[in-house]
Amino acid sequence: MTTDRIPLLIDTDPGVDDALALLMAFEDMQSESGRHQVVGLTIAAGNVGLDHTVANALKLCEVCGVDVPVFAGTDAPLVFPARDAAYVHGRDGFGDTGYAPAARAAEAEHAALAILRLSHEHAGRLLLVALGPLTNLALALKLDPTLPQRVARCVVMGAAVTAHGNITPAAEFNIAFDPEAAHIVFSAFPMAELADWEAVLAHGFRHDDAERWLAAPSPRARFYAGISAHTRAWARAGRGERWHAADALAMALALQPEGARELLERPLAVETAGQHARGATIVDWNRQTGAADNVAILMRYDQGRFEAMIERALAAS
Repeated sequence: MTTDRIPLLIDTDPGVDDALALLMAFEDMQSESGRHQVVGLTIAAGNVGLDHTVANALKLCEVCGVDVPVFAGTDAPLVFPARDAAYVHGRDGFGDTGYAPAARAAEAEHAALAILRLSHEHAGRLLLVALGPLTNLALALKLDPTLPQRVARCVVMGAAVTAHGNITPAAEFNIAFDPEAAHIVFSAFPMAELADWEAVLAHGFRHDDAERWLAAPSPRARFYAGISAHTRAWARAGRGERWHAADALAMALALQPEGARELLERPLAVETAGQHARGATIVDWNRQTGAADNVAILMRYDQGRFEAMIERALAAS
């Protein structure tokens, strides 16, 4: 790969939707016309426990034939325990398909330390994409608060910007899993690009189209069809004719930011207390508090471009 590619570090908790986002990143990395080089996967607990999320990341690398280092990180939120999303992703996070484990193991270095090291190695150029709870990133920031100075872009999948949550009435899963970590991250980065749950709901794709993409004669499509079957059935039963892949939308924004049709910059704070609103992301839409804008919220993304990226990722050989 040429050295002018953008170094891409992905913090993730695979997870079926994380897997689709990773397929998109790997396709870009392996394409002659791609712009990015994935320099690492840092793994947290979230959708399911850490043993499973690490195993899933390693397996996906194996299926795709990519030799990307995988770093195990946090196995729990910073302060309070949280429930996982096994009811959506399966107990192992990959649809309980019983896949054969990958031959490769994770690196010995902790994910938070890997984030800091890679930020120095790629200072000023690093694209950091956070697809899960923000615990690893928060730990890295506590170890070295200068981290944001070395990150060119930070793209986060998380939040519900008008409090239409998907895990509580007010909160989105990634933020609700570890609100303290989210507070640390959004307080530290001067500007993060945000693909929130409400943007995800506005950019679903039809199940029939997904079935067609998954019929591609590629190992990736076959593997993904298997691990996503449980999630797709759950989504079809509960959410109707469209399937919503949250992390894939964040990855689309990260890989092809020119596809964004509308981004709004506003101040955002994370609620860490409260009986009903813990984990809520409070956007100061009218800039009443005087706080600085710290997020660029994705409102609209080119739907055709988004779907084409997913289709290519699944069809890649």
